[in-house]
Amino acid sequence: MKTLIATSVMTALLISGVAVMAQGQNEEYLGLPGDNLNLYAVMNLFQESKTLEEFERNLNDENSRINNLDLNGDSMIDYVNVFDNVHGNVHNIVLQVAVNKREKQDVAVFTVERDKEGNVMIQLTGDEALYGENYIIEPVVDESVVSETPNPGYTGNAASVNGRNVVVVRTSVYEIATWPLITYIYSPGYVVWRSSWYWGYYPSYWRPWRPFYWHYYYGYHYNYYDHYYSYYRRWNHHRHDYWHDYYYRPNHSHSHYVAVNIKDGHYKSTYSHPEERKNGEALYSSTHRDSGTRRNESINVADQNRRSPATPTSVSNRGDNAGSSTRRSESSVTTRSRNGSNTPPRANSSSQIRKTETKSSTQSRSYGSRTSSQARPAESRTPSQVRSSVSKSPAQVRTAEPRTRQTSKASAPAKRESKPKATVKRESSSKSKETNKKKETKRR
Repeated sequence: MKTLIATSVMTALLISGVAVMAQGQNEEYLGLPGDNLNLYAVMNLFQESKTLEEFERNLNDENSRINNLDLNGDSMIDYVNVFDNVHGNVHNIVLQVAVNKREKQDVAVFTVERDKEGNVMIQLTGDEALYGENYIIEPVVDESVVSETPNPGYTGNAASVNGRNVVVVRTSVYEIATWPLITYIYSPGYVVWRSSWYWGYYPSYWRPWRPFYWHYYYGYHYNYYDHYYSYYRRWNHHRHDYWHDYYYRPNHSHSHYVAVNIKDGHYKSTYSHPEERKNGEALYSSTHRDSGTRRNESINVADQNRRSPATPTSVSNRGDNAGSSTRRSESSVTTRSRNGSNTPPRANSSSQIRKTETKSSTQSRSYGSRTSSQARPAESRTPSQVRSSVSKSPAQVRTAEPRTRQTSKASAPAKRESKPKATVKRESSSKSKETNKKKETKRR
């Protein structure tokens, strides 16, 4: 009985583990080398590019984190070449990797066709060896408006794609014709683009880097899938009946070396680190920070830092007033000493220092209540007022000394003249007494 219970528990655990693995490895997981080149991201990059040269350059840019292919197994990223094969109004734009000196492997191909009315249809087909059969990505086209005037703001109903609830945004063949790159390849002056790079000869700006494990790569791109599924979709057949005639038979390149490695399971090692998915998600969060609150906070902090010297807060105003009052108290002490004895002030004792501090604090409070320009701190004055006060203050200090000296000299003679007058009055009074005495003696 116990053995039956144990076996039932084990089978339940195995079933649950398989279910979890199935959820983690849904249709976004192929188990093929194509997992390391997300065709949804490639289609999105194609839509945003202006020329095929720009598209090739950005596709092989390490910062775009789209190319994670290593088909030749040298633990370095492979360079993806872009070639345009034109047949009338049909462009077969091939993405290809030089595996070694002799072999090349096609990765995917864009099939772009424009009809006589200017409508454009585009599909991106992954190579069967790398993605499996009929792995086709295309924009979500609203079939009902093919022959009508398109509405760019038309939004389809919500849908569930690979377990994701997304709002499908439909486009039309008219809007696809306005993509910058499609306008470029159908312009009269377009020169057919064929990449000039090959095995061992690559552009000077390109430096290969070590590939990521698939879970790391998927953890990074996982955040984009809501956008991908909103604008692009999987399709199960080619819309161009002559796809095999124009591309596959005459231009398809297939590497025997890659086929053997796939058969031997050489590329399976890239799926051996599922714990790396968290690191990929962390990379996305660090390189794509929220543009809402964090950016606004940084802008507010920068604005406050820029505004703080010109418009200080109440605390800084109190400190500035105190500092200006102490500077003015010091200047008043020096001018008084100059007007007095013209000797430098003596060192103050501790009690005197405390008195001066209390005086400066009371002066700072009184300055805060004044409205004159002298009571205002230097930071709140205009530059012209500051220059004028600086330029006038030395002159006032210099002119204060001769004025005090002149007043002292003018007052000194007045005091000297007052002494003779006093003596004259005393002499006149004594003489009058003597004359009075003489008169009295004569009368007697």
